[in-house]
Amino acid sequence: DLANLANEAALLAARRSKDGVGMEELEAAIERVIAGPERKGRIINEREKRVTAYHESGHALLALLTPLADPLHKVSIIPRGAQALGYTMQLPIEDRYTVSRPELVARMTVMMGGRAAEELVFSEVTTGAQNDLEHATDIARRMVCEFGMSERLGNLTYGKRDRQMFLGRDLFEERNYSEQTAVLIDEEIRRILDGCYAQATQQLRTHREQLERLASRLLEKEVLDGEEVKRLVGLAAAAPAPSSNDHSASA
Repeated sequence: DLANLANEAALLAARRSKDGVGMEELEAAIERVIAGPERKGRIINEREKRVTAYHESGHALLALLTPLADPLHKVSIIPRGAQALGYTMQLPIEDRYTVSRPELVARMTVMMGGRAAEELVFSEVTTGAQNDLEHATDIARRMVCEFGMSERLGNLTYGKRDRQMFLGRDLFEERNYSEQTAVLIDEEIRRILDGCYAQATQQLRTHREQLERLASRLLEKEVLDGEEVKRLVGLAAAAPAPSSNDHSASA
């Protein structure tokens, strides 16, 4: 939250012997809070570094190519946190309280960009996309079960959550639908995710030259900001997200 961000920025300014907090410290604090601390001492072999460069380049390129995606802020292959070997940061231009179906699809398409790039370039995938898949699956499931965004299943919610009862780390969810409906839910989630992955793959295949150029520069510099990426690949950002009452497109 804002308090943690301000505290982190103040600590960074103190470590750098600065009298106050500047934009450099604020940006570094945002990255640290979102992605974790840098782990420059972590030893990564050349193969993993190359795969990571293409993985993050896939995310970054899709952030530029996908209409309604949040703007690309930075892409890095410097390890951060406990496991991340790189990260792609997108920052919205304004606070949002509602999200349309096409905007959710855009988010999942960008999330699929890392694995799609791996498969396109190396003809295999790695465990590096685990977090992307978890988040994308969660979005797709909520679209179907909570937001009524499935044409096949209609304007209903499925699964009743008891917010007072916990099983381990998860909220208890009462299943209030049939086995047949459960199968339909799984099919819809898979359909949404497969569609996003196919779109990501198609875009990266079409823009393979830009993908190669971006990955090469990322291996050279390790960190690129959004404007550098745009200049490098010769692409303007895709159309910004519409106002929150625009729900015209479909998944």
